[in-house]
Amino acid sequence: MAFSNTSILSPRSVCRFHPLIFSRPRRPIPTPRWNPIRSNRRFFAMMAAEKSEVFTSPETAKSFDFTSEERIYHWWESQGYFKPNFDRGGDPFVIPMPPPNVTGSLHMGHAMFVTLEDIMARYFRMKGRPTLWIPGADHAGIATQLVVERMLASEGIKRTDLTREEFTSRVWQWKEKYGGTITNQIKRLGASCDWTRERFTLDEQLSRAVVEAFLRLYDKGLIYRGSYIVNWSPNLQTAVSDLEVEYSEEPGFLYHIKYRVAGGSRTDYLTIATTRPETLFGDTAIAVNPEDERYSMYIGKQAIVPMTFGRHVPIISDRYVDKDFGTGVLKISPGHDRNDYLLARKLGLPILNVMNKDGTLNEVAGLYSGLDRFKAREKLWSDLEEANLAVKKEPYTLRVPRSQRGGEIIEPLMSKQWFVTMEPLAKKGLDAVDSGQLTIIPERFEKCNQEEQLWWGHRIPVWYVKGKDGDEDYIVARSTAEALEKAHEKYGKSVEIYQDPDVLDTWFSSGLWPFSTLGWPDESAVDFKKFYPTTILETGHDILFFWVARMIMMGIEFTGNVPFSYVYLHGLIRDSQGRKMSKSLGNVVDPIDTIKDYGTDALRFTLALGTPGQVSELHELIDTATSSYEKFFFGDVGREIYDFFWADFADWYIEASKTRVYHSEDHSICSLSRAVLLYVFGTILKLIHPFMPFVTEELWQQVKEIFSF
Repeated sequence: MAFSNTSILSPRSVCRFHPLIFSRPRRPIPTPRWNPIRSNRRFFAMMAAEKSEVFTSPETAKSFDFTSEERIYHWWESQGYFKPNFDRGGDPFVIPMPPPNVTGSLHMGHAMFVTLEDIMARYFRMKGRPTLWIPGADHAGIATQLVVERMLASEGIKRTDLTREEFTSRVWQWKEKYGGTITNQIKRLGASCDWTRERFTLDEQLSRAVVEAFLRLYDKGLIYRGSYIVNWSPNLQTAVSDLEVEYSEEPGFLYHIKYRVAGGSRTDYLTIATTRPETLFGDTAIAVNPEDERYSMYIGKQAIVPMTFGRHVPIISDRYVDKDFGTGVLKISPGHDRNDYLLARKLGLPILNVMNKDGTLNEVAGLYSGLDRFKAREKLWSDLEEANLAVKKEPYTLRVPRSQRGGEIIEPLMSKQWFVTMEPLAKKGLDAVDSGQLTIIPERFEKCNQEEQLWWGHRIPVWYVKGKDGDEDYIVARSTAEALEKAHEKYGKSVEIYQDPDVLDTWFSSGLWPFSTLGWPDESAVDFKKFYPTTILETGHDILFFWVARMIMMGIEFTGNVPFSYVYLHGLIRDSQGRKMSKSLGNVVDPIDTIKDYGTDALRFTLALGTPGQVSELHELIDTATSSYEKFFFGDVGREIYDFFWADFADWYIEASKTRVYHSEDHSICSLSRAVLLYVFGTILKLIHPFMPFVTEELWQQVKEIFSF
């Protein structure tokens, strides 16, 4: 007699438990097919010996051996349990994994999403639905390029010493060697993904999807090229998205500077307070509140921008200016401040850029041209003091924007970029939420509903004509060959073209993730037809706008369907002081260390308890746990099972059963007590398996034949 290869997570196993687990009409507790009293250790040892040594002897140790987890995981994977099984039919349950950065290493945020998504996958797989959890990784343009640049620097090589093709080749070499680290760590958490369908955002199929999406949006007039304020990283030589900018409070200074009024006396001046005096070379207006009587006599006149050889700017009034903040006078530098930029566009003011992309001042700054922005600040203040235009310099706590990747101070800077017009796309997404096509969990987030000079990523599929104005003469195409063909038709056979050196923001490609991973734009692809739209997208609430909203808009635009029916948003893991975990704060907990000390299941169970959200008592537990699972209230499920296991089963029923099992002379009573114990224990294993897959699988394999359910 040998064990079958049935796992606790397989639908076949569930089928045998079906009347119990999924709340069908209750039955009397079944009597085992054989009397457990007659069992002996030798019998179990014989069965275990025939099990190809995957699982340990039924002589279970008092504590679970964590080293068994990887052995159990490899067995699950080798048996194909993570692949969708259509034997029982039913609608597929599909989860696209939020792709972690290929450069990443496991942190508690990963552990949280892996735990919750694995609970979902295992539960619905056990319920008999064909279940697909799609894994993958993001090429992480900035992060990956940084890592490789540091590697090259250790070899004495700069990125600029290489051609684009040579650098990209080195990145791919790095990816092949180290890119699997995060995947292996996710597996260590017990993720029951279908790894045969693992995707990477720069895979050929996904890259084709990105180009196709760009062209379709361009053909609809939804993609355009224009200038806008971006978060510029001078060291990285790239713009970074808002999500990749972290703000920190740091000590600095507030500089008070005199702006003389043109045609006035020496006492006619406005005092402006700024934390970035070097940007005054980009001032195009001075603004005051129209109701501020202190400055009403100056409205309509001209102010002289200091240290610019007498350049004049208008003094204007606008209610945007807070007369009670600082001096009540605002310098407008639209090329270096996002709010100033928006105000300048509203008022029709010109826009001046005073900074090069390496963080030095340009020719607009006159004598300060070529100086680093911070060196220029020091020299400018010294010169202002000498010219008697410096009022005072006082300590001030600054809110400093820093690059999440490189750590340097971000500079708001005008840059020409390719943009997507979001309004028509966003309306469709909002309509999907309002109409109930899409449910966001928790509901409170329903109302919450830029680009990079990198060499690693999806090249922008735009080609420019040499010798022509790039703003007017360009070709959008799927390939260089197609671009050249279009250029020949428009400009003649002698035309020369070159591709835009920039790459698309990673958010653009990851916005296509739910359907590009299934074969889109080939809508006849088997996986696309079977598994799209997906069922649920689970992620942290902090990227609802940045990523989830993009997926919703792109999904509706390109496939005509909302890409998933539910969005489940988990909270952020914080330390004891309520702070978000980050390397800079030194409060990061490595999940692998926790696993070594306590095991994967303990970590998973603890994380899941923090999510939103006695034999007759057992059936009540089944009802409530099933209901909570269906609503994705995993925290409630965990607490319900935990309370029942300890308060009802361990503390009460096991103790009460000892008298019947060990001291009753009536063998039928003894057998019944044992049967109830096994029945309840087996049910608990099933209920808790999605949370704690390793220890439950180990126990299941040792005692499943006893259950005979």
